[in-house]
Amino acid sequence: MEIRFATRAPLRKDAGGQVAKAHNVKFDLRQLKFAVLAADLGSIHQAADVLSVRQSTISRSIKQFEQSIGVTVFERSSAGVSTTATGRSVLRIARTILEEYDALVATAVSIRNGQAGDLAVGFCTSLSAGNLRASLLDFKQRLPQIRLATVERSRTRLARALRSGVVDVLIVTGSIPSLDSNTLSLWSERVLVVLPEDHPLATQDAIYWTDLRGETILISHYDPGRELEDLVVSKLVAQEDRPRIERHDVSRSIIKSLISMKIGISLVLESDIGANFSGVVYRELRDGKGPSRLCYSAYWRAENENPALEAFLKLLAERYPAPRARG
Repeated sequence: MEIRFATRAPLRKDAGGQVAKAHNVKFDLRQLKFAVLAADLGSIHQAADVLSVRQSTISRSIKQFEQSIGVTVFERSSAGVSTTATGRSVLRIARTILEEYDALVATAVSIRNGQAGDLAVGFCTSLSAGNLRASLLDFKQRLPQIRLATVERSRTRLARALRSGVVDVLIVTGSIPSLDSNTLSLWSERVLVVLPEDHPLATQDAIYWTDLRGETILISHYDPGRELEDLVVSKLVAQEDRPRIERHDVSRSIIKSLISMKIGISLVLESDIGANFSGVVYRELRDGKGPSRLCYSAYWRAENENPALEAFLKLLAERYPAPRARG
């Protein structure tokens, strides 16, 4: 171990009342390791055997350590070595230093390998169920040492947080305009209709877009409300075929409260169904080709070198591999 410690001994006064000249105390981790092992084994000879070094090397190193700190750590005899009272106090601290050093190295290696550190994930969807919840749980199980922070905000605020480095990665539907970042396509989720449990459409196993004509759809200003509203317009091109859309500056849970009050219906993604709410039911929304879906993507800054981010992106790529192009 090449790390060396240097400290300045406290100022002391000599017999004449004059301040004695300060001196530097220097020692290295190898000297601490030799001294601790010799104390544990009660023998410099045995310590040399364990470490596969010469006995003279350990003996000389311990002597240098004692001279550096100005304390006799060991009493030597033909039977071996034993620690002095002062030596036991010194070695107690030496063990702490060695343990802290080992912890420092292990932490540095873990961070470098993406096995420790911090990761902030931004999103604007539900964590009650679905792939995002499953991915975060998988990540925590694989790398429990990494401190995971989740940030739920509007899309605009998330984009600012990514640019400023507050979050490492975003998991959102749709695209984020004017954001210079890398992108990884992930999963898609079905679009569901949320209805009062006694609504006439609740008797159907699936609902088609044309069934929404004449309904009032409550949309939250919070994402993914914008994508859902755009989807309505793309599926029902004629104005007369579209439902009436009401935009509310409230959370998704408040939207469900309004639905239970029979003020309207709403559209959500299937990850939202884990949040049970009394008085409402979910039905799959389809077009002529099958269930309607929205896609999720991950966004992160190319210059972000956080090893924890690299580990998370690797997990996402494993869980949601890109489809192979057909030859």
